Amino acid sequence: MVLGASALEDKALPGKTKRLTNLLVRKNKMLPPEGLNNILVRGTNWIGDAILTLPAVASIRATYPHAHIAVLVKPWVADIYKLFSDVNEIIIYENKYDTPAGVFRLASQLKKRNFDAAILLQNAIEAAILAFMARIPLRAGYNSDARGLLLTHSVQRTKEIKKVHQIDYYLEMVKALGCVPVDCEMRLEARINTMDARIILQKYIPDTNKAILGIAPGATFGPAKRWFPDRFAAVADKLSDSFQMQGIILGSKADWKTAEEVRNAARTKLINLAGNTNLQEAISLISQCSLFISNDSGLMHIAGALNIPTVAIFGSTNPITTSPVGNRTAIVHHNIDCSPCLEETCPTDFSCMKLISVEDVSTAAQNILIN
Repeated sequence: MVLGASALEDKALPGKTKRLTNLLVRKNKMLPPEGLNNILVRGTNWIGDAILTLPAVASIRATYPHAHIAVLVKPWVADIYKLFSDVNEIIIYENKYDTPAGVFRLASQLKKRNFDAAILLQNAIEAAILAFMARIPLRAGYNSDARGLLLTHSVQRTKEIKKVHQIDYYLEMVKALGCVPVDCEMRLEARINTMDARIILQKYIPDTNKAILGIAPGATFGPAKRWFPDRFAAVADKLSDSFQMQGIILGSKADWKTAEEVRNAARTKLINLAGNTNLQEAISLISQCSLFISNDSGLMHIAGALNIPTVAIFGSTNPITTSPVGNRTAIVHHNIDCSPCLEETCPTDFSCMKLISVEDVSTAAQNILIN
Protein backbone atom coordinates (compact mmCIF):
# COMPACT_ATOMS: atom_id res chain seq x y z
CA MET A 1 0.00 0.00 0.00
CA VAL A 2 1.34 3.43 -0.92
CA LEU A 3 0.00 6.41 0.98
CA GLY A 4 0.69 9.96 -0.13
CA ALA A 5 0.39 12.98 2.12
CA SER A 6 -3.24 13.48 1.15
CA ALA A 7 -4.11 9.91 2.15
CA LEU A 8 -2.76 10.54 5.62
CA GLU A 9 -4.36 13.94 5.94
CA ASP A 10 -7.50 12.80 7.72
CA LYS A 11 -5.54 10.62 10.10
CA ALA A 12 -2.71 12.51 11.74
CA LEU A 13 -0.87 14.97 9.55
CA PRO A 14 0.57 17.67 11.81
CA GLY A 15 -1.83 20.52 12.38
CA LYS A 16 -4.61 18.68 10.54
CA THR A 17 -5.71 16.20 13.16
CA LYS A 18 -9.14 16.43 14.66
CA ARG A 19 -9.36 19.01 17.41
CA LEU A 20 -7.62 17.54 20.41
CA THR A 21 -9.17 17.43 23.83
CA ASN A 22 -7.45 20.12 25.86
CA LEU A 23 -4.57 18.63 27.79
CA LEU A 24 -4.77 19.05 31.53
CA VAL A 25 -2.03 20.64 33.57
CA ARG A 26 -1.90 19.70 37.25
CA LYS A 27 -3.86 22.29 39.27
CA ASN A 28 -4.57 24.05 35.94
CA LYS A 29 -1.28 25.91 36.28
CA MET A 30 -0.01 27.60 33.12
CA LEU A 31 3.37 29.22 32.83
CA PRO A 32 3.24 32.97 33.56
CA PRO A 33 2.83 35.00 30.37
CA GLU A 34 5.46 37.48 31.50
CA GLY A 35 8.54 37.47 33.69
CA LEU A 36 10.30 34.47 32.22
CA ASN A 37 13.50 36.02 30.93
CA ASN A 38 15.83 33.03 31.07
CA ILE A 39 14.38 29.73 29.83
CA LEU A 40 16.01 26.32 29.49
CA VAL A 41 14.52 23.89 26.95
CA ARG A 42 15.57 20.26 27.21
CA GLY A 43 15.60 19.07 23.61
CA THR A 44 15.07 15.53 22.39
CA ASN A 45 17.92 13.11 21.80
CA TRP A 46 17.44 12.04 18.18
CA ILE A 47 17.62 13.95 14.90
CA GLY A 48 14.12 13.08 13.72
CA ASP A 49 12.58 13.90 17.09
CA ALA A 50 14.46 17.21 17.15
CA ILE A 51 12.94 18.16 13.78
CA LEU A 52 9.47 17.33 15.10
CA THR A 53 9.95 19.57 18.15
CA LEU A 54 10.79 22.68 16.10
CA PRO A 55 7.20 24.05 16.01
CA ALA A 56 7.02 23.66 19.81
CA VAL A 57 10.28 25.58 20.16
CA ALA A 58 8.90 28.24 17.80
CA SER A 59 5.82 28.45 20.02
CA ILE A 60 7.97 29.04 23.10
CA ARG A 61 9.89 31.75 21.27
CA ALA A 62 6.68 33.43 20.04
CA THR A 63 5.31 33.45 23.60
CA TYR A 64 8.50 34.85 25.13
CA PRO A 65 9.99 36.93 22.29
CA HIS A 66 12.52 38.76 24.45
CA ALA A 67 13.62 35.89 26.67
CA HIS A 68 17.02 34.25 26.52
CA ILE A 69 16.23 30.69 25.44
CA ALA A 70 18.89 28.00 25.79
CA VAL A 71 18.43 24.47 24.47
CA LEU A 72 20.18 21.59 26.24
CA VAL A 73 20.83 18.78 23.75
CA LYS A 74 23.09 15.91 22.87
CA PRO A 75 25.90 16.92 20.49
CA TRP A 76 24.61 15.03 17.47
CA VAL A 77 21.35 17.02 17.32
CA ALA A 78 22.78 20.44 18.19
CA ASP A 79 22.94 21.56 14.55
CA ILE A 80 19.18 21.02 14.13
CA TYR A 81 18.40 23.67 16.73
CA LYS A 82 21.31 25.85 15.61
CA LEU A 83 20.20 25.94 11.98
CA PHE A 84 16.43 25.76 12.26
CA SER A 85 15.34 27.55 15.44
CA ASP A 86 15.57 31.03 16.92
CA VAL A 87 17.05 30.05 20.27
CA ASN A 88 19.86 32.12 21.73
CA GLU A 89 22.14 29.37 22.96
CA ILE A 90 22.92 25.69 22.56
CA ILE A 91 24.21 23.89 25.66
CA ILE A 92 25.78 20.55 24.81
CA TYR A 93 24.83 17.58 26.97
CA GLU A 94 28.20 15.88 26.66
CA ASN A 95 28.70 12.16 27.14
CA LYS A 96 30.68 12.83 30.32
CA TYR A 97 27.40 13.82 31.98
CA ASP A 98 25.88 10.34 31.43
CA THR A 99 26.74 9.16 34.94
CA PRO A 100 25.27 10.06 38.34
CA ALA A 101 28.34 12.16 39.10
CA GLY A 102 28.11 13.78 35.67
CA VAL A 103 24.45 14.69 36.18
CA PHE A 104 25.39 16.30 39.50
CA ARG A 105 28.15 18.36 37.82
CA LEU A 106 25.82 19.47 35.02
CA ALA A 107 23.07 20.38 37.49
CA SER A 108 25.55 22.49 39.42
CA GLN A 109 26.53 24.33 36.25
CA LEU A 110 22.91 24.93 35.28
CA LYS A 111 22.08 26.17 38.78
CA LYS A 112 24.61 28.98 38.33
CA ARG A 113 22.74 30.10 35.21
CA ASN A 114 19.65 31.12 37.24
CA PHE A 115 17.08 29.87 34.75
CA ASP A 116 13.54 31.00 35.47
CA ALA A 117 11.94 27.93 33.89
CA ALA A 118 12.76 24.60 32.27
CA ILE A 119 10.48 23.24 29.56
CA LEU A 120 11.18 19.55 29.02
CA LEU A 121 10.51 18.25 25.52
CA GLN A 122 12.35 15.06 26.37
CA ASN A 123 10.03 12.54 28.03
CA ALA A 124 12.51 10.82 30.34
CA ILE A 125 12.60 11.18 34.10
CA GLU A 126 16.28 12.13 33.86
CA ALA A 127 15.33 15.48 32.35
CA ALA A 128 13.09 16.26 35.34
CA ILE A 129 15.71 15.09 37.84
CA LEU A 130 18.30 17.36 36.25
CA ALA A 131 16.00 20.40 36.29
CA PHE A 132 15.04 19.66 39.91
CA MET A 133 18.68 19.30 40.98
CA ALA A 134 19.52 22.56 39.18
CA ARG A 135 16.90 24.27 41.38
CA ILE A 136 15.08 25.73 38.40
CA PRO A 137 11.92 27.13 40.01
CA LEU A 138 9.45 26.32 37.21
CA ARG A 139 9.74 22.86 35.62
CA ALA A 140 7.23 21.94 32.93
CA GLY A 141 6.60 18.92 30.73
CA TYR A 142 4.59 15.76 30.26
CA ASN A 143 4.00 13.61 33.34
CA SER A 144 5.71 10.70 31.55
CA ASP A 145 8.14 8.21 33.07
CA ALA A 146 6.74 8.70 36.60
CA ARG A 147 8.26 12.17 36.84
CA GLY A 148 5.12 14.22 37.50
CA LEU A 149 5.97 15.03 41.13
CA LEU A 150 9.29 16.55 40.05
CA LEU A 151 7.48 19.06 37.85
CA THR A 152 5.79 22.24 38.97
CA HIS A 153 3.73 22.25 35.75
CA SER A 154 2.85 18.66 34.93
CA VAL A 155 0.93 18.05 31.68
CA GLN A 156 -1.15 14.88 31.52
CA ARG A 157 0.03 12.59 28.73
CA THR A 158 -3.27 11.07 27.62
CA LYS A 159 -3.93 8.03 25.45
CA GLU A 160 -5.28 10.39 22.78
CA ILE A 161 -2.17 12.56 22.62
CA LYS A 162 0.01 9.48 22.08
CA LYS A 163 -1.93 8.74 18.87
CA VAL A 164 -1.39 12.07 17.10
CA HIS A 165 1.49 13.14 14.93
CA GLN A 166 4.58 13.87 16.97
CA ILE A 167 4.60 17.52 15.90
CA ASP A 168 1.21 17.92 17.55
CA TYR A 169 2.36 15.83 20.51
CA TYR A 170 5.02 18.39 21.41
CA LEU A 171 3.11 21.45 20.26
CA GLU A 172 -0.03 20.62 22.24
CA MET A 173 2.07 20.24 25.38
CA VAL A 174 3.51 23.74 25.21
CA LYS A 175 0.10 25.13 24.26
CA ALA A 176 -1.35 23.53 27.39
CA LEU A 177 1.31 25.42 29.33
CA GLY A 178 0.07 28.70 27.82
CA CYS A 179 2.30 29.07 24.78
CA VAL A 180 0.76 30.56 21.66
CA PRO A 181 -0.23 28.49 18.59
CA VAL A 182 2.15 28.57 15.61
CA ASP A 183 2.13 27.24 12.06
CA CYS A 184 3.13 23.57 11.84
CA GLU A 185 4.63 24.05 8.37
CA MET A 186 8.27 24.66 9.15
CA ARG A 187 9.50 25.77 5.69
CA LEU A 188 13.07 24.93 6.62
CA GLU A 189 14.22 25.27 3.01
CA ALA A 190 14.08 29.04 3.51
CA ARG A 191 16.87 28.74 6.08
CA ILE A 192 19.29 27.02 3.67
CA ASN A 193 21.94 29.10 1.93
CA THR A 194 21.64 27.70 -1.59
CA MET A 195 25.08 28.88 -2.68
CA ASP A 196 26.78 27.26 0.31
CA ALA A 197 24.82 24.07 -0.30
CA ARG A 198 25.96 23.97 -3.94
CA ILE A 199 29.57 24.36 -2.82
CA ILE A 200 29.21 21.38 -0.48
CA LEU A 201 27.59 19.35 -3.26
CA GLN A 202 30.50 20.15 -5.59
CA LYS A 203 32.95 19.16 -2.86
CA TYR A 204 31.58 15.61 -2.87
CA ILE A 205 30.36 15.38 -6.48
CA PRO A 206 32.55 17.74 -8.52
CA ASP A 207 31.59 16.56 -12.01
CA THR A 208 27.89 16.03 -12.44
CA ASN A 209 25.04 17.89 -14.03
CA LYS A 210 22.55 15.16 -13.19
CA ALA A 211 19.67 15.48 -10.76
CA ILE A 212 20.63 14.14 -7.33
CA LEU A 213 18.96 11.10 -5.83
CA GLY A 214 19.51 10.83 -2.09
CA ILE A 215 19.29 7.42 -0.41
CA ALA A 216 19.28 6.78 3.35
CA PRO A 217 19.22 2.98 3.94
CA GLY A 218 20.07 3.15 7.65
CA ALA A 219 18.05 3.80 10.78
CA THR A 220 19.47 4.40 14.24
CA PHE A 221 16.88 2.59 16.34
CA GLY A 222 17.49 -0.87 14.94
CA PRO A 223 17.22 -3.29 11.99
CA ALA A 224 13.42 -3.54 12.20
CA LYS A 225 13.24 -0.09 10.57
CA ARG A 226 15.55 -0.97 7.66
CA TRP A 227 14.40 -2.03 4.21
CA PHE A 228 16.69 -4.35 2.24
CA PRO A 229 19.92 -2.95 0.71
CA ASP A 230 19.50 -4.89 -2.54
CA ARG A 231 16.03 -3.40 -3.00
CA PHE A 232 17.32 0.14 -2.45
CA ALA A 233 19.91 -0.65 -5.12
CA ALA A 234 17.27 -1.95 -7.55
CA VAL A 235 15.20 1.22 -7.10
CA ALA A 236 18.30 3.34 -7.75
CA ASP A 237 18.93 1.39 -10.97
CA LYS A 238 15.35 1.92 -12.17
CA LEU A 239 15.42 5.65 -11.46
CA SER A 240 18.86 6.12 -12.98
CA ASP A 241 17.71 4.39 -16.16
CA SER A 242 14.52 6.45 -16.42
CA PHE A 243 15.57 9.86 -15.10
CA GLN A 244 19.37 10.06 -15.42
CA MET A 245 20.00 10.66 -11.74
CA GLN A 246 23.22 10.58 -9.72
CA GLY A 247 22.71 8.66 -6.52
CA ILE A 248 24.35 9.50 -3.20
CA ILE A 249 24.01 7.41 -0.05
CA LEU A 250 23.88 9.29 3.24
CA GLY A 251 24.02 8.18 6.85
CA SER A 252 26.21 7.95 9.91
CA LYS A 253 29.38 5.94 10.40
CA ALA A 254 27.20 3.16 11.77
CA ASP A 255 25.35 3.07 8.43
CA TRP A 256 28.51 2.71 6.29
CA LYS A 257 28.33 -1.08 5.96
CA THR A 258 24.67 -1.00 4.92
CA ALA A 259 25.43 1.83 2.50
CA GLU A 260 28.24 -0.23 0.96
CA GLU A 261 25.84 -3.13 0.47
CA VAL A 262 23.54 -0.80 -1.46
CA ARG A 263 26.40 0.57 -3.54
CA ASN A 264 27.80 -2.87 -4.38
CA ALA A 265 24.39 -4.25 -5.34
CA ALA A 266 23.58 -1.43 -7.77
CA ARG A 267 24.44 -1.41 -11.48
CA THR A 268 24.44 2.36 -11.54
CA LYS A 269 27.23 4.31 -9.89
CA LEU A 270 26.31 5.35 -6.35
CA ILE A 271 28.52 7.47 -4.13
CA ASN A 272 28.69 6.27 -0.53
CA LEU A 273 28.98 9.29 1.77
CA ALA A 274 27.75 7.53 4.92
CA GLY A 275 29.99 8.57 7.79
CA ASN A 276 31.91 11.05 5.62
CA THR A 277 29.79 14.13 6.23
CA ASN A 278 28.85 16.04 9.33
CA LEU A 279 25.19 16.82 9.95
CA GLN A 280 25.35 20.31 8.46
CA GLU A 281 26.87 18.92 5.27
CA ALA A 282 24.28 16.15 5.10
CA ILE A 283 21.52 18.75 5.44
CA SER A 284 23.04 20.81 2.63
CA LEU A 285 23.31 17.74 0.40
CA ILE A 286 19.71 16.74 1.09
CA SER A 287 18.60 20.26 0.18
CA GLN A 288 20.10 19.72 -3.29
CA CYS A 289 18.32 16.42 -3.94
CA SER A 290 15.57 16.12 -6.53
CA LEU A 291 14.34 13.02 -4.69
CA PHE A 292 15.10 11.40 -1.35
CA ILE A 293 14.32 7.75 -0.51
CA SER A 294 14.67 6.67 3.08
CA ASN A 295 13.62 4.41 5.88
CA ASP A 296 11.92 6.08 8.84
CA SER A 297 14.97 8.00 10.07
CA GLY A 298 16.29 11.38 11.07
CA LEU A 299 17.46 12.11 7.53
CA MET A 300 13.93 11.32 6.27
CA HIS A 301 12.54 13.95 8.62
CA ILE A 302 15.13 16.48 7.44
CA ALA A 303 14.22 15.85 3.80
CA GLY A 304 10.52 16.20 4.47
CA ALA A 305 10.97 19.39 6.49
CA LEU A 306 13.07 20.85 3.65
CA ASN A 307 10.14 20.04 1.33
CA ILE A 308 12.31 17.75 -0.79
CA PRO A 309 10.29 15.12 -2.70
CA THR A 310 10.55 12.19 -0.31
CA VAL A 311 9.61 8.52 -0.41
CA ALA A 312 9.48 7.20 3.15
CA ILE A 313 9.51 3.46 3.83
CA PHE A 314 7.75 2.35 7.01
CA GLY A 315 7.73 -1.13 8.53
CA SER A 316 7.89 -1.48 12.30
CA THR A 317 7.08 2.16 13.04
CA ASN A 318 3.90 4.19 12.71
CA PRO A 319 3.43 6.54 9.74
CA ILE A 320 0.41 8.04 11.48
CA THR A 321 2.54 9.56 14.24
CA THR A 322 5.96 9.97 12.61
CA SER A 323 5.40 10.59 8.89
CA PRO A 324 7.69 13.21 7.32
CA VAL A 325 6.30 16.69 6.96
CA GLY A 326 6.32 18.54 3.64
CA ASN A 327 3.93 18.71 0.73
CA ARG A 328 5.80 16.29 -1.54
CA THR A 329 6.01 13.04 0.36
CA ALA A 330 4.85 9.49 -0.27
CA ILE A 331 4.60 6.87 2.44
CA VAL A 332 5.21 3.24 1.45
CA HIS A 333 3.74 0.96 4.08
CA HIS A 334 1.74 -2.27 4.27
CA ASN A 335 -0.86 -2.66 7.00
CA ILE A 336 -0.30 -5.98 8.71
CA ASP A 337 -1.52 -7.17 12.10
CA CYS A 338 1.79 -6.85 13.93
CA SER A 339 2.75 -3.41 12.60
CA PRO A 340 3.57 -1.02 14.09
CA CYS A 341 5.36 -3.09 16.73
CA LEU A 342 7.96 -0.39 17.52
CA GLU A 343 10.48 -3.13 18.22
CA GLU A 344 14.21 -2.71 17.63
CA THR A 345 14.46 -6.17 16.05
CA CYS A 346 11.60 -7.99 14.35
CA PRO A 347 10.23 -10.72 16.64
CA THR A 348 8.48 -12.59 13.78
CA ASP A 349 9.12 -12.89 10.03
CA PHE A 350 9.77 -9.24 9.02
CA SER A 351 6.66 -9.23 6.81
CA CYS A 352 6.24 -5.48 7.18
CA MET A 353 9.39 -4.94 5.10
CA LYS A 354 9.33 -8.10 2.97
CA LEU A 355 5.95 -7.08 1.54
CA ILE A 356 7.34 -3.74 0.31
CA SER A 357 8.54 -4.44 -3.20
CA VAL A 358 10.97 -2.63 -5.46
CA GLU A 359 7.96 -1.80 -7.64
CA ASP A 360 6.13 -0.21 -4.69
CA VAL A 361 8.98 2.19 -3.98
CA SER A 362 9.99 2.89 -7.58
CA THR A 363 6.37 3.62 -8.54
CA ALA A 364 6.00 6.04 -5.61
CA ALA A 365 9.24 7.73 -6.63
CA GLN A 366 8.26 7.98 -10.29
CA ASN A 367 4.88 9.47 -9.39
CA ILE A 368 6.55 12.18 -7.34
CA LEU A 369 9.10 12.98 -10.05
CA ILE A 370 6.50 13.09 -12.84
CA ASN A 371 3.92 15.09 -10.88
